[in-house]
Amino acid sequence: MQDPALSHTLLLASSSPRRLELLGRTGYHCVVRVPKVDESRRAGEPPADYVARLAQAKAEGVEAVPDIPVVVAADTVVTLGAEILGKPADETEARRVLSALAGTRHTVLTGFVVARLGELTPAEVVRTTVQFKPLSDHEIDCYVATGEWLDKAGGYGAQSRAAFLVEALYGSYTNIVGLPLAEVVDRLARLGVVPSAAAMAAAAEARA
Repeated sequence: MQDPALSHTLLLASSSPRRLELLGRTGYHCVVRVPKVDESRRAGEPPADYVARLAQAKAEGVEAVPDIPVVVAADTVVTLGAEILGKPADETEARRVLSALAGTRHTVLTGFVVARLGELTPAEVVRTTVQFKPLSDHEIDCYVATGEWLDKAGGYGAQSRAAFLVEALYGSYTNIVGLPLAEVVDRLARLGVVPSAAAMAAAAEARA
């Protein structure tokens, strides 16, 4: 029988602070292990196949931790048409990306795996469509000046200052933050990894 203290503990195969925060808010305790994965995109590989493959590779390549049998792995990309918009390297690229997104719809894709270590579980992909409002050069410059675009796929973080850029979205909000929480929590529950009421209350108190 599983130790009750571990009933809401999982292995997170990701360095993303946003994924860690999302799961923590829901009452899960995460032990982070970042696997070494070649994230190069294969020639002609569709974005959905790409994120699914990387999530699968992270889940399979993560270092095991004693008494933590379940792993969560994910990979998120922002796409505009067939183009994957990565993390801007500098302010010039951040401006270019935001200018391209302004007044348009783009898609955020997250591939994720929730599985017991050592078991082969196909990755799932969640899509969210995001509509950006038209942006003036001044608005783009002001946002870029915040530095929030650093380390953000697509050059923005909708959970923070970039909220004003988003006119509408269709699908999972947490998916554009980095993890489709409803789907992930559902898969965790199926594996018996469920936070206690006390853990959820403690998480809520920590956010207050």
